[in-house]
Amino acid sequence: MVKCLSQLAGWRTLVRAVSTLAFGLFLTFQLWVFTSSPAGATGVYSMPNVAVGEPTWVIDQAETMSRVTRNQISGELGKLAKQTGAEVRFVTIHRLDYGETIESFAQKLFQKWFPTPEDQANQVLLVLDNVTNTIAVQTGDGVKALLSDQMAESVAQETMMVPLRDGNKYNQAFLDASERLVAVLSGQPDPGPPVVDDTVQTEGTFARAEETDDRSATIVVVVLLVLATVIPMATYYLYQAIQS
Repeated sequence: MVKCLSQLAGWRTLVRAVSTLAFGLFLTFQLWVFTSSPAGATGVYSMPNVAVGEPTWVIDQAETMSRVTRNQISGELGKLAKQTGAEVRFVTIHRLDYGETIESFAQKLFQKWFPTPEDQANQVLLVLDNVTNTIAVQTGDGVKALLSDQMAESVAQETMMVPLRDGNKYNQAFLDASERLVAVLSGQPDPGPPVVDDTVQTEGTFARAEETDDRSATIVVVVLLVLATVIPMATYYLYQAIQS
């Protein structure tokens, strides 16, 4: 009788220990899900309002640029607006909402700031998400004679991406984009994208941030699943060994 009670007490202690461990694993998993969710994602609704003619040229929510760079670009874009009427704005965000792409975000923000065709006419909006390092450009009909859609895409995918692939050089990327856009919208010849050394492989070695996040997430989930499977099995066999 005493032996049975002793074994029962030992079993209850073991069950409590396993339950505590399982609960701890569950809390750890929930904490990981919470911290890895896009709680800090940026939606169009959270962006400040900007109107035509407002001298707000750089909104760096992702804090990718130095103050010197922001001031330099703001000065160049402000001068461009006074001389030509073309208004260029740079926006950076940190993380997109679920289901949002950089293109859809830029389009929605363009519509929010400039709701009518008249408002949109002389506008250029360039948006970068620093988590995915993706860029989109929206342009109004009034600037397309100088800045074609193809050229705007080249600014985003060539002028800016070359410095970004070379160690996330955001300051250089935005300075280069500003210089090219100012030249084109001022009626000067297009300086074109940077010349890339063909011997340097840029595309294959550029790992995007979300790819790294996905790998880390997969590893964490696998580890938690393994622990949740192995620990109860080990506990069962340990109990069987004690009983025998």
